[in-house]
Amino acid sequence: MSKDNKLFSEFPPISTEQWEEKINQDLKDADYDKKLVWKTIEGFDVKPYYRKENSEYLKHQDVFPGDFPFIRGNKKTGNDWYIRQDIYVDDIEKANKKALDILMKGVNSLGFIFDKKFEPSKKNIEQVTENIFADAVELNFICFHNSINVVRYVDELVKKYNRDLDKIYGSVDFDPLGQFALKGKFPVSAEASFDLAKKMIESGAHLPHFRVITVNANYFHNSGASIVEELAFGLAQGTNYLTRLTDRGLSIDKVAPKLKFHFAVGSNYFMEIAKIRAARLLWAHIVKGYGLSRDSVAQMFIHSTTSNWNKTVYDAYVNMLRTTTESMSSIIGGTDSLTVNPFNSVFEKPNDFSERIARSQQLLLKEESYLDKVIDPAAGSYYIESLTDSIADQAWKLFLEVQEKGSFLEAFKAGFIQAKISETAHKRDMAIATRKEILLGTNQYPNFTEYLDKEVDSSVFKPENHSEDDAEVKTLKPYRSGQAFGELRYKTDRYAKSGKRPKVFLITIGNITIRRARAQFASNFFACAGFEVVDNAGFKRVNEAVQACLDAKAEIAVVCSSDEEYAELVPKFYNSLKDNVILVVDGYPKAIIEDLKQKGIKHFIHIRSNVLKTLREFQEMLEII
Repeated sequence: MSKDNKLFSEFPPISTEQWEEKINQDLKDADYDKKLVWKTIEGFDVKPYYRKENSEYLKHQDVFPGDFPFIRGNKKTGNDWYIRQDIYVDDIEKANKKALDILMKGVNSLGFIFDKKFEPSKKNIEQVTENIFADAVELNFICFHNSINVVRYVDELVKKYNRDLDKIYGSVDFDPLGQFALKGKFPVSAEASFDLAKKMIESGAHLPHFRVITVNANYFHNSGASIVEELAFGLAQGTNYLTRLTDRGLSIDKVAPKLKFHFAVGSNYFMEIAKIRAARLLWAHIVKGYGLSRDSVAQMFIHSTTSNWNKTVYDAYVNMLRTTTESMSSIIGGTDSLTVNPFNSVFEKPNDFSERIARSQQLLLKEESYLDKVIDPAAGSYYIESLTDSIADQAWKLFLEVQEKGSFLEAFKAGFIQAKISETAHKRDMAIATRKEILLGTNQYPNFTEYLDKEVDSSVFKPENHSEDDAEVKTLKPYRSGQAFGELRYKTDRYAKSGKRPKVFLITIGNITIRRARAQFASNFFACAGFEVVDNAGFKRVNEAVQACLDAKAEIAVVCSSDEEYAELVPKFYNSLKDNVILVVDGYPKAIIEDLKQKGIKHFIHIRSNVLKTLREFQEMLEII
């Protein structure tokens, strides 16, 4: 087809100016930016649509997969990844048995998380990996201590089993900077930790694909950081390792391939795809600055896990939907390995069912959706290419701010990183509390019939605290965005178990369209706290509604009608019910609000309410807390 021939010649080309003119007509003088432009927490705006002209200026668009700077992935063909499942090792024999079992069910990467009581001795490593050392299985070890010896043991076992050293893939989760961020101190001095890192690289030199240092950027994500912050601080941490280790005489060619990056992937679907692409792009340029001898040294090996930050206790099956989109984002972005956390892992020990579902999610994406067949399927998307560029740009600026303070370690000691994450986490928490950010089933559209009968450890609703007693700095506190709402509802469930569940009676009266909309709003509002909601078809008279409310023996009554009718109706309901129930007005009628308040009506719920704060206040009034 010649360039003169137009595909879809029946349709004339439409310019951006024509689109904009049509959009503004449809907006009917409404503010374009306010209605259509997404002001992200990442520090840049996202347009309502993208065209070729928006990405023509972007660099690296002509780069092939597998070529520097690896924005399109490390591989030249295909998009295969390691399907990883982690195993908590508190019994060596059981852990080995489980590993052998799940390897027959589609897993090809294992993460052995050793209990603190277990010294990862050569015997333990040999027993837990018995009959497993195979070229097709990636082996990862997460140990609380003795990491350097684990590398040596793996090297010895590979030789013992006469395996090809070049075909052994895996890692040790050695991350002294990450542990400093969580605990507030190094187990030994900072310098001794970097000396140990050097020894680990030297010890694992015979295993070219076995990585001995992990940059756990997921700690930032699960502490409430934005995508840009997770990426920038992760890059700064990785750079800190490069600098300290090359200063100790190691070449960049030996150091960079021994690092692995661990990112958490949230439910911001397209942003997370772009994050992984941007991560490879920036890391490649950072490593190149150290004078590498070949481009492949600058490849970033990425392990992804589904986010813990957005997982919930209530309506927990929704977590499956979250982990599905998160898995897709990481795979389409080109992750090298992926762990899908079981949907119930944030509040109880995963069982066979939840672990099977987690495995199956990856297997479905691979075997039925064929996401392993196409390398960098996001390439060429004007939207994702633009997001990749915007994230990379903002992350690079923040990365440079960290570098100006000396290094990741110096910036963390100064409190810069913690302050940035804390500020972002507060904004995100407020967005959850006010429902500007939705957690389905938790702060919006809760399951009305779900009650948590079983005991849940109180720590489930608290931020993690790994700080040492003699911590030198303020530490990261990983938490979940739904913890506060979960705790709120759990307290209601505990209260109901020992007595009566609080009841909310909806007084639906007047304009039928508005009353139904407001009744739906009130139902969702109070059900977020686990209150029983009694809806009604509608009342014609005030006295009829009052009697029905009293008969229901409700603690709270919500008037659902139009603003125009509130001036007459609300005072009547207040005078009739004030001695028996807490009266709430659904909405915020500005024209009469002061008049209503002067008459004693003080409880209003509306779209600008801080839902979390308001529900806590009702719990206090009902002596639930």
